[in-house]
Amino acid sequence: MKCPNCGSRDTRVVDSRPSDNFESIRRRRVCSACGNKFSTYEYIETMPIMVVKKDKSRQVFSREKLIGGILKACHKRPVTSSQIEGIVRDVETAVKTSGKKEIPSVEIGRLVMERLKDIDDIAYVRFASVYREFRDVETFLAELQEIKDSKKSE
Repeated sequence: MKCPNCGSRDTRVVDSRPSDNFESIRRRRVCSACGNKFSTYEYIETMPIMVVKKDKSRQVFSREKLIGGILKACHKRPVTSSQIEGIVRDVETAVKTSGKKEIPSVEIGRLVMERLKDIDDIAYVRFASVYREFRDVETFLAELQEIKDSKKSE
């Protein structure tokens, strides 16, 4: 590893430990030439997961975009930031552990809807109206009736 201070390649590791989230290794190093101490981080190299949109275009999976969509659905609703973080974490974990390099956006939407349905009905319907592209009031009413019927059976 090259020293960021003097550029020497003669450095040695004096300490290694996992990072706080256990997704990387933090290594403390010291330069033999100038004595400078610095840290480096070692990560697992992964291919980004691609999201296949409805129009067949592809984009890299974005946690921020997922948060944005959920925040819009939960606007002015009694949904806490920790609940939103939980949804995002669950969906992100499901996407990453699926073993797929490409995942359809409809699959991500379905995962979000499953979790929102248990948290807040209004946020769920808001998200569903965009995700399922409701075209008319009848489609909207049918979704509401389905929620109502599922609440009766609980």
